[in-house]
Amino acid sequence: RALATIERIEDSGGTVSSGRSGQETLRQLREDLSTYKATFASLSQSQPIPPAFNASEDIHLRDQGKDLVDLTNRFVTSQRVHILGIVQTLKQQLSLAILAFTGVAAFFSWLVGRRIFGALGAIEHAARQIVQGNFATLPLPDTSDETRGVVEAFNHMIVELERRQSQLLQEKKLASLGVLTSGVAHQLNNPLNNISTSCQILQEDLDAPALPDPALSRQMLDNIYQEVSRSRDIVKGLLEFARETEFSLKATPLRQAVQRAASLVASEVPAGVRIEVDIAEDITLPLDNQRFQEALLNVMINAIHAISPPGTITLSAHTDTQAGQAVLEIRDTGQGIPKEYLSKIFDPFFTLKETGTGLGLAVVFGIIKKHGGTIGVESEPGQGTCFTLRLPLGKEDKS
Repeated sequence: RALATIERIEDSGGTVSSGRSGQETLRQLREDLSTYKATFASLSQSQPIPPAFNASEDIHLRDQGKDLVDLTNRFVTSQRVHILGIVQTLKQQLSLAILAFTGVAAFFSWLVGRRIFGALGAIEHAARQIVQGNFATLPLPDTSDETRGVVEAFNHMIVELERRQSQLLQEKKLASLGVLTSGVAHQLNNPLNNISTSCQILQEDLDAPALPDPALSRQMLDNIYQEVSRSRDIVKGLLEFARETEFSLKATPLRQAVQRAASLVASEVPAGVRIEVDIAEDITLPLDNQRFQEALLNVMINAIHAISPPGTITLSAHTDTQAGQAVLEIRDTGQGIPKEYLSKIFDPFFTLKETGTGLGLAVVFGIIKKHGGTIGVESEPGQGTCFTLRLPLGKEDKS
């Protein structure tokens, strides 16, 4: 049994490798096992046991066995330490691998998140620009993933919004033109009546048995000429408003521009509502008359719609020489605008009317901005609204 055990130990030890020190211990263990094996082999061949096998040899054999056990224990201990070291190394490597994987995953997550949030940030910025009326498209990212698809879809939406806004602006222009046409018809009625009356008087004078009165005839012809000139100016104003022209600033008396706008909306003013103009004659501004008329019409029509008769719309102006600006105030006694909406009324498509397009004041904002000016609003519910237009003085004419 001892020999079989030694052979199993030797066979088992032969498969163990633990570095240079382990190999040295294993070699020593094999030598001791071989010696111990040889001793047992010689004893097994000597039957019966010779008398020479005395107590001293027994002690030597026991010491040899003890040394073998000690060596085996040291070898087992060294192997255990070696295995524990390997396990510890594997643990460290696994921890490092997990840490590295986590770091790589975090990096790629940051990279992907940066790309996604970058695209979302650009889209958010573009959306804010759209609210302000700027329809610039976004640059396409150099990728072929979903981010590019989202940006392409957003750009397509911007193009469609710009196209639809152009259509709505044209509709708004036509609506303003309709108001102008109504005002023109109202204004033409008086000069046409005067022309008709003058023609009738002149005809009666010519048909009279007595000779025609030259002074009366000249007076009637002068009246006809004045009314024709007046009608021509009215029609000319309508044509100037309807015609698409390049933006051009020309020195224009502010009072004249305001009075013309007031006369154009006169037919829209209900009974009980008055329009008052309090502007000095000497205030002259560089204006694009057509577009400035359009801006005034939009503000005044809004004021008319906000008033329940009786009421007043007052247009007054003064100069701020320190700022180099003319300040035009359009004040009404209407229902006012709630405070929570004041910051939105110049946004495209924002309206408090059920049938409005939400483009009127956005158009006004753009026109005043193009003149190099600003527009602000103050309002109290139930107390009316005041639009303040600040326009630069003395700018050079440009086209």
